[in-house]
Amino acid sequence: MSQGKNRASWRMGFAYAGIIVGAGFSTGQEVLQFFASHGLVSILGIILAALILMFVGRQAAKLGFRLNAESHETPLRVLFGAKLGLVIDYVLIFFLYGIAVVMIAGSGATFNQAFGIHPQLGVLILILLTFGTLLLDFDKIVNIIGGITPLLIIAVVIITGYNILNPYVPYSEVNNYVEPSRTPSSFWWFDAITYAGLALATAFSFLSIMGSEAQRHAIARRGAIYGGLIIMLLMLLVNVGVLSIMPTANEVPLPAMEMADNMAPWLGAVYSIIIILLIYNSVVGLMYPFLTRFTTAYSGKYKIMLVVSLIAAFIIANVGFVELVNIVYPILGYIGLAISLSLFIRWIMNKNTKKKLL
Repeated sequence: MSQGKNRASWRMGFAYAGIIVGAGFSTGQEVLQFFASHGLVSILGIILAALILMFVGRQAAKLGFRLNAESHETPLRVLFGAKLGLVIDYVLIFFLYGIAVVMIAGSGATFNQAFGIHPQLGVLILILLTFGTLLLDFDKIVNIIGGITPLLIIAVVIITGYNILNPYVPYSEVNNYVEPSRTPSSFWWFDAITYAGLALATAFSFLSIMGSEAQRHAIARRGAIYGGLIIMLLMLLVNVGVLSIMPTANEVPLPAMEMADNMAPWLGAVYSIIIILLIYNSVVGLMYPFLTRFTTAYSGKYKIMLVVSLIAAFIIANVGFVELVNIVYPILGYIGLAISLSLFIRWIMNKNTKKKLL
C-alpha cells in the first residue's frame, strides 16, 4: 500500500477509535465495570473484545464501501432484510441520539467539576462546538475526530505508565481487591463480547459512512483494523492502570482522574479537558449518522434538523433523560451483537461461495 493510502487508513483508524473511546472509557469507569473488576483475567477479555472489534469493524467498513452507504440504513437492510432491518434501523438511530444526549449532559458535569462552570453553560458550550463542526464537510469531521485521539493516547500512556510502575498493591495480590459484583455478568468472556457489541453498535453507522467515503477498498478494510489495534492498546493500558490503583478504583467515580492526581494535581485539570474533547468526539460521531439517516448531508433540512435536535438535546439533558437511556442501554449491546453475528455469517458465506455478496 502506498504511503498516501496508508496515511488515509491510519486517519480512518484514529477516527474509529475516537468514536468508541468516549467519555466512559476515558474516565476508566467502563473499563472498571466490564474488565478490571474481573481481576487479571481482564487482560484476556480486552484482547478478545479488541479482536472482535477489529473483525466486525473491518466487515462493516467493507460493506459500507461496497454499498456506497450514505447512512446505516442500506447496510442494515442488506444484513437483516427490509422489515427486520427497518426495525433495527429505528431502534439503533434512537439510541445514537439518546447516547449523544447522555454525553452532552455529561459534558456539563465535567465542566462543573473541573472548572466550576455551571452545568447548563457547559452543555451549551459543547452544543455550540458540535453545531459548528457538523456544518463542515465529512472529511474535515473525520480529521477532527481522528486528530483528537492521539492526544488521548499520549495522556493515557503517560498517566497509566506512571501508575503501572507504582501500583498500590502487588499485581500478584490484586485479585484479592477486585469486586466481581460490579461487572454486568460473572463471566469475563461474556462481558468482553457484550462490550464489543456495545462499541460496534455505537460505531456501526459512522463506520458504514467512513467505508463508503474511502477511496479504496483496502483503505476501508485496513482503517478498521488499525482502529481496533489503537483501541486494544488504550484498553490494555487503562485496564492495567485501574488494576494498579486497587482497591481505591472501587471507591472513586473517575479512576483515571485518580491516576492523574497520583502524578500531579494539575494533571487532573488537563485530563478533564481531554475528557471533554472525547465527549465532543463521540457526540459528533453519533449525531452525524443520526442526521444523515433522515436528511441529505448539508441540505436545508439537514441544517434545520441539526438545530432542532441540538435544542432538544439541551432541554432533555437537563430533565433526566440520562436515567431513561441508562435503563434501556443494554438493548444497544444486543443490537451490536446481532449486527456482529450477521457480519460474521456474511463473511463465512463469502468464503464458501464463488459469487461474492455485496
